[in-house]
Amino acid sequence: MSLPAVLPMRERAEVILRNLRRRLEVALPAAMREAGVDMWIIVCQEDDLDPIYSTLIPMDAWCPILQMLVFHDRGEGGIEGISISGTDTRDLYTRPYRGQKPEEQWPILTALVAERNPRRIAINTGSVQWAAGGLTHNLHQQLIAHLPPGFSERLVSAEPLITHFASTLTDRDIETFAHVVEVSKSIIRRCYSREAIQPGTTTTTDLEWLYWQICADHGLDVSFRPYFTIRRSAADLAAHDASDRIIRQGDFLHCDVGIRYLRLNSDHQQWAYILRDGESDAPAGARALFDHAHRLQEVFMGAFRRGLTGNELLAMILDRARAEGIPEPRVYSHSLGCFLHEPGPLIGLPWEQERCEGRGDVPLRYGNAFTMELSVTGPIPEWNGGRLRLSVEEDVVFTPDGCAVIGQRQEGFHLV
Repeated sequence: MSLPAVLPMRERAEVILRNLRRRLEVALPAAMREAGVDMWIIVCQEDDLDPIYSTLIPMDAWCPILQMLVFHDRGEGGIEGISISGTDTRDLYTRPYRGQKPEEQWPILTALVAERNPRRIAINTGSVQWAAGGLTHNLHQQLIAHLPPGFSERLVSAEPLITHFASTLTDRDIETFAHVVEVSKSIIRRCYSREAIQPGTTTTTDLEWLYWQICADHGLDVSFRPYFTIRRSAADLAAHDASDRIIRQGDFLHCDVGIRYLRLNSDHQQWAYILRDGESDAPAGARALFDHAHRLQEVFMGAFRRGLTGNELLAMILDRARAEGIPEPRVYSHSLGCFLHEPGPLIGLPWEQERCEGRGDVPLRYGNAFTMELSVTGPIPEWNGGRLRLSVEEDVVFTPDGCAVIGQRQEGFHLV
């Protein structure tokens, strides 16, 4: 079972550069102006790159010593991007200095700030979103020492700016994301096949390493450590040791996996059923529970309205799901895209189904992508009433056309 064509490295660099240009043209001006800042300064070092800085440079850029990236809003003249470092940023930013000596970089930054005379200068000192807090204490102190007199009082947190910018995907990002998701789901299908699984022999640990190895073989990073787990009836659990990870007939397999590719992160939870001899489908009770999960997904996507916060969305989704009789609905959906878990609206957590302070107060914008991560729980008649928590996860994106799954959602169990 082969994967869709994964781009060679040179083509990946071209796609990333093309998408970044679009982000700088569309997403950055809106983010800076909504945040009310007219300058944004990012300072970091080569072996400790600021998370957001890593999304603002070409894929094949070498970042020597001290990195300085400055954005200045010239109003009708648009956003001016200036790189004061030895990093080759192609034609993305002007480069008044191309050396590698911090003692020469700082005076250039000082003069630039004095000349532009910004009213509010954003720096990466976030308190809620980790992606907005990349400025180290050491560089923070150096920056303050090198600003023109009186300008340190103009410093503000870049957190609102970064939250907006990093969570907003452009049309080109969304187009690329569809390819990323296609590749991601093809790896799951390969793991959920008889090519990969020999019932009675293969373990979930084998599948975890297989998933990781497939990614490595294609030059892909995993978004996080891959997980494969077994769900069994009480009778089947009693027949085997509690630590048993051997995949057997009658088992349900659950995965939580994702890839990082073209600077976008995927995150999926999908299910497979290992057929017993003579079976052609999963037990009817489990299929009915899957139908409830599908309905909860539809309720989830139908609740999206621009400007709602993650906490407001959570309440609306759960209220409607409970009113419809969906069994034990839970929603724990995080934003997705440049980062795995941040920085857009947080819609619940597995342990918090009422209100998530801070991250749950972020408003929904067009271009936000999410993991539609949720679960339902109910009895399975074929398990003599034993209960199954069915957690599913699809990647979705919110545009003026509404919230929609990226690619095709899982409609039923993979059958092995």
